[in-house]
Amino acid sequence: MAYNYCFAIFLTFLSAIAGLSAAALVEEQPLVLKYHNGVLLKGNVTVNLIWYGKFTPIQRSVIVDFIRSLSSKDAASSAVPSVASWWKTTEKYKGGSSTLVVGKQLLLESYPLGKSLKNPYLRALSTKLNGGLRSITVVLTAKDVTVERFCMNRCGSHGTSVSKPRRAANGAAYVWVGNSETLCPGYCAWPFHQPIYGPQTPPLVAPNGDVGVDGMIINLATLLANTVTNPFNNGYYQGPPTAPLEAVSACTGIFGSGSYPGYAGQVLVDKTTGSSYNARGLAGRKYLLPAMWDPQTSTCKTLV
Repeated sequence: MAYNYCFAIFLTFLSAIAGLSAAALVEEQPLVLKYHNGVLLKGNVTVNLIWYGKFTPIQRSVIVDFIRSLSSKDAASSAVPSVASWWKTTEKYKGGSSTLVVGKQLLLESYPLGKSLKNPYLRALSTKLNGGLRSITVVLTAKDVTVERFCMNRCGSHGTSVSKPRRAANGAAYVWVGNSETLCPGYCAWPFHQPIYGPQTPPLVAPNGDVGVDGMIINLATLLANTVTNPFNNGYYQGPPTAPLEAVSACTGIFGSGSYPGYAGQVLVDKTTGSSYNARGLAGRKYLLPAMWDPQTSTCKTLV
């Protein structure tokens, strides 16, 4: 079973249309993700990468540097706010830290399954670099690849290599994220593109100069956090197991303090490029990362 993640701009904007003034009259209730007593991905976790379609070397390095930054102990890249400090929130979930290590990479630039992928294809692709139970295989699809329900109600998904829900814990975890640059940047790469729905606020400048890849980083960050805290659909989540709100998907649209529907919040701005970010990573890179649910405070925690 796959657990879909969509950057649900339409939901946040519907909230805005419904009237924020009325919501202000109601005391906000704590957000609680219940732990369902399942196994989490803790300790050393290998992240294997499958590049489906054509990605430039720069695009690949931006994504690989991000994953390496998550568990980096490098002093320069660990200075708060950093990618590593964002990831440390996952340590507050049961079981301690999840240390991600980049493993094998496979380039499939010839589109062996075509340019229109169905859900079973994603699971099949993930098995090409199956690293076992303590691994996550990430399938990344290029901007000219369509995936079933991509841009309709999801920007990525996570699941296991076993198709039957009852046997999910016996499979290896996988993540899929698509490049939405040409297909739906207003849906899956907001706030780096004007949204499809709601107030048409000016987009932020992407920190790595690539709307599609910087949007992929947001969705990849979301799904990696969701995967280590709910790998087999019996970890931390709220709502029905078929459509769970998870560690980061429960905090959709929040990137900085003071955020509200249609506004990402107060983030940092690079004085040279004018790009927006809230986390520093390896190789001097900067990223914009979404808020993550903090189990100690039951709130969506931002870096800035």
